[in-house]
Amino acid sequence: TLPRPGHADLAGVQKYDSDDIRNILERSSARETAMRVALASICRKLLLEVGIEVGSRVVQIHTVKDETLLSDNISLKTLNNKADKSPVRCLDKKVEKRMIGAIDKAKNEGDSVGGVFEVIASGLPYGLGSHVQWDKKLHGRIAESIMSVNAFKGIEIGLGFESTRYFGSEVHDEIGWNGEKYTRYSNNAGGIEGGMSNAQSIILRAVMKPIPTLIKPLRSVDIKTKEDKLAHKERTDSCSVPAASIVAEAMLCFVLADALLEKFGGDTMDQLKAHIKVSGKY
Repeated sequence: TLPRPGHADLAGVQKYDSDDIRNILERSSARETAMRVALASICRKLLLEVGIEVGSRVVQIHTVKDETLLSDNISLKTLNNKADKSPVRCLDKKVEKRMIGAIDKAKNEGDSVGGVFEVIASGLPYGLGSHVQWDKKLHGRIAESIMSVNAFKGIEIGLGFESTRYFGSEVHDEIGWNGEKYTRYSNNAGGIEGGMSNAQSIILRAVMKPIPTLIKPLRSVDIKTKEDKLAHKERTDSCSVPAASIVAEAMLCFVLADALLEKFGGDTMDQLKAHIKVSGKY
């Protein structure tokens, strides 16, 4: 009967006229994302069969940032292998130690910390998604899927919020021709223009807030007695950002697999590959 600030507890019991937060707490728990990751493994396999890879890394926990720049031609399998060797999925070992320190400090104080992670998809053709209708735009569908995950509070694609600091002439990705195909001199758009994939890597970053279940809980009100008390304490972690990056990968796999099948169709993998071979543009 003691709702946690920042969780679904109070809004949920108000919406469903419940007198027990447990009913809300369980269904709104991030534990449900385990099933998203499990199901998305099928989508990831489909994407791999046609040369599309998805990877991720953590770039910030609390105030600690990893400024490591990725090579334009890095394999996302290699990226994931490197990230997975770190308990916080950080590429810079020195920064990793500072991130772990920030998590340990929060844990010792009964608190929690959030962070930022980056998700990348490579090997995409032109034209996944569409500019013709608001709900077919690829970046809109990606944003909806990412923001549907518990505790995710923001998303940016490509240069994102940083683009406000520059002139248009500095932001937009100039176009070249190498004798065989169109090329770009940058990827500030993050692989999406006009709601469609533009054959560059999709790059997005998302923000996860600190987990709202705290060992030292915040002030709350008992929903039965209306007495001022401290919020309910549930089993919790101090930071779930590394795990969240994997969940975000899963959600991107769902969206890309759907968009791929919409564009190229087919009832078997052989048919899908044949359609891509005939009409896919890269």
